[in-house]
Amino acid sequence: MSPRSASVNEAMRQRSRERLLQATVELVEERGYEATTLGDISQRAGSARGLVSYYFSGKRALLQSAVHRLMNMELQAALESEPPTDDGDEVLARAIDAILTLTQTHTTLMRTHMASILQEEGFIQCPEQQRLAQLLRSAVERWGAEDPDEEYPLLRALLMGATVALLLPGAPMPLARLRAELFQRYGLRWSAGRPPAGAVGTVQAAGAEPRAGLVAGVGLEPAAEV
Repeated sequence: MSPRSASVNEAMRQRSRERLLQATVELVEERGYEATTLGDISQRAGSARGLVSYYFSGKRALLQSAVHRLMNMELQAALESEPPTDDGDEVLARAIDAILTLTQTHTTLMRTHMASILQEEGFIQCPEQQRLAQLLRSAVERWGAEDPDEEYPLLRALLMGATVALLLPGAPMPLARLRAELFQRYGLRWSAGRPPAGAVGTVQAAGAEPRAGLVAGVGLEPAAEV
């Protein structure tokens, strides 16, 4: 039997890595971060325990890569959803909504992730995070940012802040209000994007007054600019 080519070996390594990342998402959501061990993750992924150490420096690095992969997948799906669009406002609205939606669909995972990146070791750079950054930067570029390299970090900071505010135990901010504030910041129509379930309703109900670029409710035409 002839040896496998380099491309085949690389594809196999990538599949193993993807299985570890997916297993991390599943187990942290099922059991919590502290109760999930690297052995549990490798067993769920069907991989040798040594592969975890080969790909990742530890459990925290594995967690951050797993969450960034999930965010990347959800953002990519939102941007490519039907109908296709070349409208920069719609692209940015979909990007914002994709991240906000994750706070509802993967609450435990996102709360754990935010706690992780606020530790002293901070934000871990990884291929998944770099792909996510490219998608968000592309979204602000298509939106029409004068300097995408400057606007992207601001958008990232605003989304991280909104995520913390939504997930803060005991004192969460209303999702519709935070969405309204983000949409106002970028001059987006309230009816744009793919609103998370918790954002369905009126801007007034969210506690924000309708302003230029916003609409009074989901599904309505933009209000006249003042």
